[in-house]
Amino acid sequence: MGPLAALGIPETSTTETVISARGVNHYYGTGALRKQILFDVSVDVMAGEIVILTGPSGSGKTTLLTLSGALRSIEEGSLKILGQELNGASRDELVRVRRNMGFIFQAHNLIEALTACQNVQMALQLDGSRSRAESRRMCAKMLEAVGLGHRVDYPVGQLSGGQKQRVAIARALVRNPKIILADEPTAALDRASGREVVEILQKLAKEQGCAILLVTHDNRILDVANRILTLEDGRIVSFASGIAANASYLLGAFSQLHRKGDLMKYVRDLSDKQFIEIAERVTQEFEQLLNTLDLGNAEAMAALLDELLDCFAFKIKNRLNADRITVYLVNFEKGTLRSKMAREDGGSIDIEIPITGGIAGQVARTGETLNIPDAYEVPYFDREIDKRTGYRTRSVLCMPIMDSKQRVFAVAQLLNKLDGGAFTAEDERKVTDFANALGLIVESWTRLRQR
Repeated sequence: MGPLAALGIPETSTTETVISARGVNHYYGTGALRKQILFDVSVDVMAGEIVILTGPSGSGKTTLLTLSGALRSIEEGSLKILGQELNGASRDELVRVRRNMGFIFQAHNLIEALTACQNVQMALQLDGSRSRAESRRMCAKMLEAVGLGHRVDYPVGQLSGGQKQRVAIARALVRNPKIILADEPTAALDRASGREVVEILQKLAKEQGCAILLVTHDNRILDVANRILTLEDGRIVSFASGIAANASYLLGAFSQLHRKGDLMKYVRDLSDKQFIEIAERVTQEFEQLLNTLDLGNAEAMAALLDELLDCFAFKIKNRLNADRITVYLVNFEKGTLRSKMAREDGGSIDIEIPITGGIAGQVARTGETLNIPDAYEVPYFDREIDKRTGYRTRSVLCMPIMDSKQRVFAVAQLLNKLDGGAFTAEDERKVTDFANALGLIVESWTRLRQR
């Protein structure tokens, strides 16, 4: 899960949206007994991603799952499944939607007198388009894929709990659905069986390119998710609240979910406006996280912030059509600027320069932006860095990054417009658009690294 994942943001903007909820409200009961269960729920689930829905019992997780499965009627709001609006949909339309889904539940819902293969075959009998021989072949192949090739003709009643859940997974996947909905699929399983089940589900669903929406209380399986959504009292809440409730385990999972590169894949195609809005939402979470987390897990958050900084650099560099960007952290006590600069061979060079020299040092000391058409024409440009990196600096745009108290604590330096020209006043404005969110992220990153 990329860092935006935790806030309900899909992994990639170019992937098909298979579930799209907007302003969904849901109620149980009538009259004086009518009670609202879901409040203004909005979320997207993309093809090929695994989204875990967690939260306290009674928070509305299963209700949202069954609404997404066209098993309940939409009362208020919009819920589109594979482009089909469910609010007001006809019975035939709902049936067509469900045919593109696979369902997995805690209780398996298997017929124990039938064999594993016969239970899986029931999913193929819905459309009646396959011969008995073809149906058996497909089911046997799927059972083999979930590790039950040796139990194809065993009655389900003779299988263990973990094996029964594998049969349920095979049944859900055999029709190559575009969406898998799973409700507490590991709740009745021991640790080993639960892990095997979700890893099989993850592997097979990814191979088939379907989306998974999985409801669970099982903290042991959170690391398989691309995103974690938290429901509390019928509302999607911040990931920070979820972490505060389960800090020790969740943050360990969090560090696993944000593997290097996941976030970059997501932000690559976001518009600048989308990226800035999301980044601001992310940064709003960090203060709460910093105040509630076990500091022994701070490295996990620092790794996330590292990746966020990389993504900011990527977006700003592309927005300005620049060749390179470096973010320097300012240490006034030591009198230094420190950063890493990428090399052409894929490695990096640690850079530490005195705050008394260089273009970045000038900006750090004065807090003023420098826009320089040719770096070699200014006396405070440090040519030694070019010598060390083999790079030829030409145009430079160097801007201060302020902390929450409006003090300079970082400097963003962009090098060399790819068109060969100089940076413009419009380029300065574009960087300013990112400055607030970037500043908060760098400040959080610095605080974590100092602990």
